[in-house]
Amino acid sequence: MAKARNLTQKIIAQHLVTGKMNPGSEIGLRIDQTLTQDATGTMAYLQFEAIGIPRVRTELSVSYVDHNTLQTGFRNPDDHRYLRTIAQKYGIVFSPAGTGICHQLHLENFAKPGKTLIGSDSHTPTAGGVGSLAIGAGGLSVALAMAGEAYMLPMPKVVRVNLTGELTGWASAKDVILHLLGLLTVKGGVGKVMEFTGPGVATLTVPERATITNMGAELGATTSLFPSDAQTKKFLSRMGRPEDFVALAADPKATYDEEVEIDLSALEPLAAAPHMPDRMVRIKDLDGMQVDQAAIGSCTNSSYTDLKATAEILKGKRISPACDLLIAPGSKQVLKLLTAEGLLDPLLDAGARILECACGPCIGIGGSPVSKGVCARTFNRNFEGRSGTQDAQVYLVSPQTAAIAALRGKFTDPATWGTPPKKAELPKKVPAIRQLFVFPPTPEEGGGADVEILRGPNIVALERFGGLGAKVEGKVALKVGDNITTDHIMPAGAAIMALRSNIPAISEHVFTKVDPEFVGRIRSLGGGFIVGGENYGQGSSREHAALAPRHLGVRAVIVKSLARIHRANLVNFGILPLLLVNKNDYDTLAQGDALTIPLADIKPGKPVDILVEGGAKVAVTNDLTAKELEIIQSGGLLNTVRLS
Repeated sequence: MAKARNLTQKIIAQHLVTGKMNPGSEIGLRIDQTLTQDATGTMAYLQFEAIGIPRVRTELSVSYVDHNTLQTGFRNPDDHRYLRTIAQKYGIVFSPAGTGICHQLHLENFAKPGKTLIGSDSHTPTAGGVGSLAIGAGGLSVALAMAGEAYMLPMPKVVRVNLTGELTGWASAKDVILHLLGLLTVKGGVGKVMEFTGPGVATLTVPERATITNMGAELGATTSLFPSDAQTKKFLSRMGRPEDFVALAADPKATYDEEVEIDLSALEPLAAAPHMPDRMVRIKDLDGMQVDQAAIGSCTNSSYTDLKATAEILKGKRISPACDLLIAPGSKQVLKLLTAEGLLDPLLDAGARILECACGPCIGIGGSPVSKGVCARTFNRNFEGRSGTQDAQVYLVSPQTAAIAALRGKFTDPATWGTPPKKAELPKKVPAIRQLFVFPPTPEEGGGADVEILRGPNIVALERFGGLGAKVEGKVALKVGDNITTDHIMPAGAAIMALRSNIPAISEHVFTKVDPEFVGRIRSLGGGFIVGGENYGQGSSREHAALAPRHLGVRAVIVKSLARIHRANLVNFGILPLLLVNKNDYDTLAQGDALTIPLADIKPGKPVDILVEGGAKVAVTNDLTAKELEIIQSGGLLNTVRLS
């Protein structure tokens, strides 16, 4: 008799190429779908070109333009033109700027239950809302998946998040994931899949589920996953693709590595306080705090159902003159639905600003708040300075909370909000926008062999890094604390993100928000090391946070613990990730210390001593496989890839 499996294990078993499904053991998965966005995609496709195959080998690959849509010079439009021609040549679907945000568009148009998906964006798990095993990854990992290579990762533990009850009053799906973040913290999901089960699941629509799986990334989770059930069937049918539905659920007697219980009926409106998504507070405890800006949108809360609720709250009212309200629909389909139902007028008449269907303010591209401003945003991250204003105080909230805050100009006790709007349902007839995607020529049409790839002057050829010797010597170029994010390492924002296809140029901005002297210092040292605390590298999947430091000469990071995607990116670009055996040794290392790392003595999972100038020793270990260690020693993954 076959062993009972949870849903995560069932999907992994169907896609397992190498390895055994023992938590922590390396496995390789066959990938059905990939997605990229323009901020990470240009580099991913440069890497795909370097691999040297004529066409993608996935069932579906989609290139979305949704991040760098602010065209204040040639750089971004040049990148978009490159992405369009690359897509035509290699068999990739292309989504032009303004069509929408990648995760919202993928959920609406392409995500399928039971399929594997990796994307060069950390919020790719949004598709887990329809039962897709969707994982965020670095661009090079996505490029390899497009080339038909297995995606390698440690077999995750599976956490059962058992939902009971039903959301009541003003509580929303956003409050479910904020509550979970408050319970588990931003590193509570590392090495785990959050699988949602229980009677409460049936009460949540797919857009609500997608809000929860999207922000599972903030837990550090490998992904988050809902079953595919009647709610999924309804959603896919109304999206015009009922044929994509397949029922999926865990076996009745499936077991899990850990369990968490959440009573949906006990939840109330919550917020994540500055500057971390796990700093949970109750909205009623913020009563009276002035709010200078509210923003509704991002890949987390920009669906039709989110914005319909917003429109119903704002109808016939005017926002506070002291508060700006920004609204970014997640896709043109969402915008068309709002238009068809007369729901744009309440937003416009209330004084809201309607932005392009793009990421925008979430990544600091437009919509920056006033200095020291308090912001109520429906986004997924509130890292310091991410909004574009370094001293802004960003609270992550639901669309309902943000709309009320905009009306009143302050946070108020939900007990004073009145009757909440009825939960929105997608109409039976949803306008299609599929014609806006640019589909590549089929093999029968020539497969794009004659397409010319157009490159602008900001697109710089890939750099190949040399291998490491028997020992690595250098100085600690920077020491940082806990929860250093990829935004700290490689900041976002319009000016910097426009340089994503130019590694020498973007490298000038590494760690500038933390230490403006870092770039000059590491250059003067001829390279060196980073020392960090817990959860180093959390946040975005941007591989530039590893690639640009490697360009500057970073050879190793020595930390207490690492975030999953950043760890993989460090390996991909030949940076040695080392873990302190005794976390107290963090206090003994200082910026400027000269270190010698005996690379020849480093073995997978084995401790080794780093020599500190003056005679001291610090024990470090690693969680590398033999293959990963070989990749690092060779100077990075591209140096080891030889496909035909």
